[in-house]
Amino acid sequence: MMDKKAKWITLEGTEKKRPLTFAKNFSVKKKLLRATLSVSSVGIYDAFINGVRVGDAVLMPGWTSYQYRIQYQTYDVTALTKAENRLEIGVGNGWAVGRIGCGDDRRNVYGDSVAVIASLTLSYEDAEETVVTDEDWHVYSSEVLFTDIYDGEWIDKTAPIHALGNASVTQVEGELVGQVGEWITEQERLAPVEVIRTPKGETVLDFGQNMTGYVELRIKAARGSRILLHHGEVLDMDGNFYNANLRSAKSEDLYVCSGEEDVFKPRYTYHGFRYVRLTEYPLDAVDPASFRAIVVHSQMKRTGDFVCGNEKINQLYHNIIWGQKSNYLDIPTDCPQRNERLGWTGDAQVFCRTAAINYDVENFFDKWLGDMALEQYEDGGVSEIIPRCFPGRGRISAAWADAACVIPWEIYMAYGSTEMLEKYFPMMKKWVEYMHHAGPEEYLWLEGHHYGDWLAMDHGEDSYVGATSTDLIASAYFAHSASLLVRAGKALGYDMREYEDLHCRVVAAFRERYLADGNLRQLPDLAMDDAHAQKNPPNETQTAYALILAFGLCREEDRLRFADRLAAMIRENGTRMTTGFVGTPYLLHALSENGHGDLAYDLLFREQSPSWLYSVTHGATTMWEHWNSQKEDGSFWSTDMNSFNHYAYGAVYDWIFGKSVGIVPISPAYRRISLTPHPDRRLGFAKASIESRSGRIVALWYYKGDTVYYEFEIPDDVKATLTLPSGYREELNGGTYHFAEKETSGGNIL
Repeated sequence: MMDKKAKWITLEGTEKKRPLTFAKNFSVKKKLLRATLSVSSVGIYDAFINGVRVGDAVLMPGWTSYQYRIQYQTYDVTALTKAENRLEIGVGNGWAVGRIGCGDDRRNVYGDSVAVIASLTLSYEDAEETVVTDEDWHVYSSEVLFTDIYDGEWIDKTAPIHALGNASVTQVEGELVGQVGEWITEQERLAPVEVIRTPKGETVLDFGQNMTGYVELRIKAARGSRILLHHGEVLDMDGNFYNANLRSAKSEDLYVCSGEEDVFKPRYTYHGFRYVRLTEYPLDAVDPASFRAIVVHSQMKRTGDFVCGNEKINQLYHNIIWGQKSNYLDIPTDCPQRNERLGWTGDAQVFCRTAAINYDVENFFDKWLGDMALEQYEDGGVSEIIPRCFPGRGRISAAWADAACVIPWEIYMAYGSTEMLEKYFPMMKKWVEYMHHAGPEEYLWLEGHHYGDWLAMDHGEDSYVGATSTDLIASAYFAHSASLLVRAGKALGYDMREYEDLHCRVVAAFRERYLADGNLRQLPDLAMDDAHAQKNPPNETQTAYALILAFGLCREEDRLRFADRLAAMIRENGTRMTTGFVGTPYLLHALSENGHGDLAYDLLFREQSPSWLYSVTHGATTMWEHWNSQKEDGSFWSTDMNSFNHYAYGAVYDWIFGKSVGIVPISPAYRRISLTPHPDRRLGFAKASIESRSGRIVALWYYKGDTVYYEFEIPDDVKATLTLPSGYREELNGGTYHFAEKETSGGNIL
């Protein structure tokens, strides 16, 4: 625990914005039972006792809504202490003081100087002694001369360390709270797969995997020699190093050698990259063994796994996993490489179901949703980015702010914590009330400044916003979030009749405005302005149909008609989807749940853009932001919105897991599940597993001749309803089961 006597300290004067080291000497006077250190900072810190780094976490204290709360971490440092000791805490700018947000002028969002707070508790047999941060601490310069989340880090091993004076006590706005989220740690180490000499004559290391983290370099070179590394995700069409898509993020690390054997890696920043250019390097030969890329992300337990008989789908799954690892670094970021790396709510909500299959993300989301709840506006609005890192009110967009309802419900279904659901129920309720009063109509959300079906392909390949009416999307999500609120309230035992009535009225209003005789009306969009050329968009888009079907917005007797029209639109377009961030997560579900499972598979296996496998066939190792981020001719879709490590489209895995392999939770924490596999010969076989709160669940299907074999492992105390493609049904309890049926037999169980 952080001692209440500890004070926030900083350095006054012109040096306060540079990386600093705060230091205090202390003695251990008796037999020590335990030494415990608690630390936090405005900025990013690392702590050392007698020159040995404390703990294995990096980029601490993480990124929270600093104006409301700042995490502190507690470490057992007993083994690091001796009779006479020196405690040093280095602090760099990080998210709090450096440049953060899309604008180049967004600096010092949470403060104009780094600061630190710490308490060291020495526990003896008969007493306890505490060392806390105060004016008696000394401040020194650092070998880290510059650090920035976007621009990288400069470390000079020859830099003299200067005493800068005593620390000054300062005030910090946010409340100190103990560690809430997962620790951020170094996870894996990748060796270069190739040293490339590009057509331009540059030397580039290829680590074979797009990732988040940094490079560690071991080198012995002449004192004062410089090493300059630049990071990039892809090579251009000519095979040259490319980083224009990083926009203004320099993403460079500059090192100055001591003359002895040095080990360099950043302390207060990270990068998104696969390729590293040795822009400056002091040695004639490059030894690949001297370099390692260190993968950094939140320390989440892997819970899910998948493998099939199609190598391209296996690579797609690999890319989904690495997209999540790359972007689950303390908060769910959109991308890890450019001058953004922000907690976009839209990306997070469409992917959260997949995220909770792949990893245990309950604690990860508890932290982030906590910041969302703190930052929710009084009227219930939720910003498009959490933590908010810009002045004023953020854009409140449908499908983005709906994360306030979608994620708490999905996390509840994955893990079954009523305590967590209850914690965020007020946030869910406030968000639904916001939509209730957001526009000129009580039961529709019309007007507003929405992102729409972001990066869809149905309004031209160069448009950021798709053709689907943003009014339609907003009103559809109004109904969806209201339904989730009702389900959450009932799970908590609340009387939800008022919101059941609201949901019914929203659905009725949606049908009256947008639907007629089983068809979509075409109406002007009141929400989009001329800047998006969306004054009168057609409602009839793939995304519109997908949302209507997924959210239950049409009459039940019209459902198959809507699904047939969606399927016809896709086929008429060359079996080609045109959906963006909003429509894509629901598209395959809408098809397979309404009689068009074969078409859903056709889209999954499609290799031409737009498709999931287009990026796979073009060498991707993570998910791309845009369907054709790199075009067939090798040129790039754009430079300002073109991340090659964006996880949103990886949401397709919840369809593979839930529909292809067939594992679906019916009750929270997988206590009751549906097993409804849908085999397809193009996959060859498919096997998925999840280590749920109720135990390990495994489903497998494979072909032998004209027979499909099924194997299932169900934990004790889990109930499963099995439905095979033939229509055969059986209720299963815990155990291992084997079934088989002829592919065209009409359901003979062997």
